[in-house]
Amino acid sequence: MKILTKYENLYSHEFEQKLKEDPNAILLDVRTVAEFQSERIPNAINIDIMKSDFLERIGELDKTKTYFVYCRSGARSGQACGHMSGEGFTAINLAGGIINWRGKTE
Repeated sequence: MKILTKYENLYSHEFEQKLKEDPNAILLDVRTVAEFQSERIPNAINIDIMKSDFLERIGELDKTKTYFVYCRSGARSGQACGHMSGEGFTAINLAGGIINWRGKTE
C-alpha cells in the first residue's frame, strides 16, 4: 500500500465552491454510520475509514472522479485522502471537518 499526501486541504468556503464547480465531484464522508446519520453534508456517500473493508471499498471507486472528503475534524479524512492520492485518486480534504463546515447540512 502506497501512502502519499498529495492532496489539497481546503477550508469550508473554498471546498464548497470547488465542489459545486466540479462536474466529476463525489462527496465522501469517512465517519462512522452513526455520525453520518446524525448530520451530513447533502449528497454525501459514506464509507467508514474505521471499518476493515475501507480499502476494498475505496478501491471500487471510479478514479476519473474527484473526491471531496470529510470527517468530523479533518484527521480521518486527511488519512483517507493520503491513501486515495497514493492509489491514483484525486482527493480534496475538508480542513477542519464538518465541525468547521459553513454550508448546508441535513
